[in-house]
Formats: sequence, structure tokens, C-alpha cells
Amino acid sequence: MTGFPYDLTGPIGSAATLGLIVLQVDETIEQDFRRLLPGREVALYVTRIPSGADLTPDTIAQMERDLPGAAGLLPPAARFDAVGYACTSGTTLIGADRVEALVHRSCTTTHVCNPLSAAQAALCHVGVRRIGLVSPYSASIAADLQRAFEAAGFAVPRAISFGEEVEANVARIDPRSIDAAARAVAAEGEIDAVFLSCTNLRTLDIVEGLEQELGLPVISSNLALAWRMAVVAGAGGALSGGFRLLQEGGQAA
Repeated sequence: MTGFPYDLTGPIGSAATLGLIVLQVDETIEQDFRRLLPGREVALYVTRIPSGADLTPDTIAQMERDLPGAAGLLPPAARFDAVGYACTSGTTLIGADRVEALVHRSCTTTHVCNPLSAAQAALCHVGVRRIGLVSPYSASIAADLQRAFEAAGFAVPRAISFGEEVEANVARIDPRSIDAAARAVAAEGEIDAVFLSCTNLRTLDIVEGLEQELGLPVISSNLALAWRMAVVAGAGGALSGGFRLLQEGGQAA
């Protein structure tokens, strides 16, 4: 066999390199990220974290223990501009600061993001403080989510949850049901935006239509996380879609 000389080149992502820690049971977020960041200038690497079939405080506690190991399975040679832990409820119960510390323990990245903090940043970015929540969670987890937003300075006068604990069912909740829940939240008035929580909910196809009909910003976990990761990585211009979050100065940090 004859050796042949070769050159080394730069990273795959010319604009940014992103890492995503996805729940083992999540079937939705990777599809959404490919649609929100369709260009070749952003490289996206995905690792999975073990997660139970049911979403409970116990399974979330186990994810906290597993998070460093999952982050450590991202390509070690890649220089990540941002790594996202893709679980809204997990961040709510574990804590954003704790998530960041656990990811940094075994992965080198400039920024660590999560859907909860990303949603709060997105809501601030579009200038709202009174929100309606739609989530698939059990009553206790949904209540924890509401308290997390209120602790961050948001008023939550209306919240709806489907009460679903089985993650395989969460990924199969009909977007029409999510649309109807968002309309019900907005019908009560007294809100300036709707947040659709959970990375496993199929929300991306209904956000723009809801925004047009309700006349309010509608933020989903996946939209918020993709936006925040792209923005902190300096690649906000790579985001695709007609969402109000992106149209209203969506590239700002």
C-alpha cells in the first residue's frame, strides 16, 4: 500500500459548532433543529442521555447524574460554541446553573444553554412579561415550571397541561391539540405571549399560525433553544422561519 499526502482543513461548521444533549426518548427536537438551522454553515452534533419512559422527579434526578457522561460523548476534538441540554422540565428541576456546571465538567464549550433559560431570554427579547403556559407535564412538574417563570419575574395568569407522563405519548400529542390548548390559554386574556413547553412536543408547524391568529408572540422550547444557541454562538443569521422571535431583531443577544 502506498501512502498519500493530505492536508487538514477547518471545522465542518464555518459559522458555528453546536452540541445538543437530547433525551433518549425525545423524537422531536432533532427534526426541529434541522429545520431551524438548515444551512451547512452551522455544524450540529447530537448525543443522547438515558431517560425513563415516564417523566417523573426520579427520572429527572437520574438524568442529573447521567448528564456529564452524555456531554462527554460529544466529539472531543470539536470546539463547541454552544452546547444545549434539551430538556425543559429537567432544567426546571435540576436548575440551570447546575446543568451548566455538569456539562462543563466533561465538555469544552463557550456557552451552555437550556430551554428554560432560553425561553425566558426569548420572552424578554420580544418584550413580554405576562405569559400563558402550555405543557404536557404532570400537575407537579407543570407547577414547578410555572414557579420557575414567576421566580424569573414573569406573571403566569393562565397555565394548561395535558397531564401526560409517558414520553412516547408526548411525542404523539396531535399538534391540533396543542393548538387548541394555546387558543384556550389566550382566550382568557391577560397575557402578552404563549410559551409551549417541552422539547418533545410537535409545535414547530403551529407557531406561525398561532402568532398570526392570536396577535401574540408564541415561543416553543425548541424554537427558543435553537435561537439562543445560534445567537450566543454568533450565528443568529443562520436561523430560518417567519417566527416573531426571529423577525423582531432575532439576532440580538
